[in-house]
Amino acid sequence: MLRSTKTMEGYKLAAADGPIGKVKDFLFDETQWTIRWMVADTGDWLPKRKVLISPISLGEPDWNSKLFPVRLTKQEIEDAPGLETDAPVSREYESQWFDQYGWPYYWEGGGIWGGSVYPATLYTRAEKSTAVEKSPEAGPHVVRSIDEVSHYHIEAEDGGIGHVEDFIVDEEPWTIRYLAVDTRNWLPGRKVLLPIETVKSIEWADQKVFLNVEREVVKNSPKYDPFAPINREYEVRLYDYYGRPVYWEA
Repeated sequence: MLRSTKTMEGYKLAAADGPIGKVKDFLFDETQWTIRWMVADTGDWLPKRKVLISPISLGEPDWNSKLFPVRLTKQEIEDAPGLETDAPVSREYESQWFDQYGWPYYWEGGGIWGGSVYPATLYTRAEKSTAVEKSPEAGPHVVRSIDEVSHYHIEAEDGGIGHVEDFIVDEEPWTIRYLAVDTRNWLPGRKVLLPIETVKSIEWADQKVFLNVEREVVKNSPKYDPFAPINREYEVRLYDYYGRPVYWEA
């Protein structure tokens, strides 16, 4: 099932022993386009700290109640390595966080989530054994804020088309599948959906997302209704149009 990150902001977060706040933001891995962290707004509970929740620790979401259960206690969350509110999330910090719970690093193993496609697998492995063998090499920092990128301008190969409005995520692997784009200054009243495979690069200093397609291609793409569910039939048409192999057969 595909979900909008914008609509998930504000969802409640409940630890095993009580509520801990709401979803404030998401941090994603720019190399694999996967959500690695939820940033929690904990109100007065843990002020002046950036509280991160990994999809690894999530139980089955209650979409109707807009609730994410977290399979950790409030004390376990509080005992995680501290991070100041405005501090960036470095790979060194991520390593410390994973070490706290004895979970394998998601960036090791060749899959989207370590050796797996789904984050829950890492939680299960931790339950079986906390003696996890890990590489001492931390690697580069790669996680970015969804909120930060949400208003970046988008440049096709021959000019601008609008700005990022939303991210569409596959809820099980937490992988970003599409960018929703507001083209109001170019195509008034029109929004478009771009498969993530059409993104060539993100230039963080310039706050721009660059595509590997031209404006005319985007202009003639299948109509996107942000208020309608994205079904498989529409996805097939979209991938067909852009000439990309569908992600569910990769």
